[in-house]
Amino acid sequence: MTGARYVVEADGGSRGNPGPAGYGAVVRDADTGQVLAEAAEYLGHTTNNVAEYRGLIAGLKAARDLDPDARVEVRMDSKLVVEQMSGRWQVKHPAMRPLAAEARGILPAGNVTYEWIPRERNKAADRLANEAMDAGRQGRQWEPAQAAPEPAATAPAPEPAAPPAGRAAPADLGTPTTLVLLRHGETPLTPLKRFSGSTGSDPGLSEKGRWQAERAAESLAARGTVQAVVASPMLRTRQTAEATARRLGLEVRIEEDLRELDFGAWEGLGFAEVMERHPADLTTWLGSTDAKPTGSTESLSTLARRVARARDRIVQQYAGQTVLVVSHVSPIKTLVRLALGAPPDSVHRMELSAASLCAVQYYRDGNASLRLLNDTSHLR
Repeated sequence: MTGARYVVEADGGSRGNPGPAGYGAVVRDADTGQVLAEAAEYLGHTTNNVAEYRGLIAGLKAARDLDPDARVEVRMDSKLVVEQMSGRWQVKHPAMRPLAAEARGILPAGNVTYEWIPRERNKAADRLANEAMDAGRQGRQWEPAQAAPEPAATAPAPEPAAPPAGRAAPADLGTPTTLVLLRHGETPLTPLKRFSGSTGSDPGLSEKGRWQAERAAESLAARGTVQAVVASPMLRTRQTAEATARRLGLEVRIEEDLRELDFGAWEGLGFAEVMERHPADLTTWLGSTDAKPTGSTESLSTLARRVARARDRIVQQYAGQTVLVVSHVSPIKTLVRLALGAPPDSVHRMELSAASLCAVQYYRDGNASLRLLNDTSHLR
């Protein structure tokens, strides 16, 4: 006898990525659409991807509790989880591997299939995830509402134009806060491709770097949208920021958490030199965002947390405005990664040229939209 047929809708979110996180999961009868079970939980401080996997695990367990022989179709708006669980993408991040393994072991492999769906079709699980995060903010865990169960669906209902709370909505979220992310211009170390972090020689801009900073300033002034300028405390970023601030009559506000990574013993060395002197440390660093450069005080994961703090302060202080943020390769790549909800090791797959521009818009619901990446048209 074959088991029951269920649909599991699962979602997870993190307000800050990493930040306060929660998941939600719904089990439906595959034929009627009737809601059979709901699950949600506040997870504390973690990432979107961890929350999404935890939502998947909760949904599969709820389905198994209803019928251990069930055949389940999982529907999620996380492309990463769907592709990894379908076997088309590798699970590379060490924090994801045990979660993926746990999910695979809940029901027989042949009984579970995966389908990606757009966010607006995952509103029930999204609602539960946001309820769990709201509960966590109030210092409690999520509890199911004392309400009548959702009626069975006899026909697909039209989707509302606006997504639920916690998702991007184009019409009713007000003016987004836009961070224009400018990497500093070249220093003497840049064309040599040497590691230049927050604890090295703190080089200033080269002649070419000053030219690049002026070209960026000229382009930004012509657009006329920048209302504030924020920069890392390093000399090269301050010099780059000041070029735009002078043209716009603005002051440069220094944000310590936007500084570059501490590269420790790698400061001033080229990649080949680091590979020769510290091969094991470099290999480990490239494979794990929790690893630190030789003699460094921080990893890329540590950097991500401080960069997220800086982002949150800027977005709160300049809500609805356009802010020029002048920083470095690692912080800017991290802001882009966090906006996309991409895995941590994606920072190693981005190109970010000297004096290039990126732009991210942040909405009041905590969502973000990448608008521009590695634009160097002003330097041509």
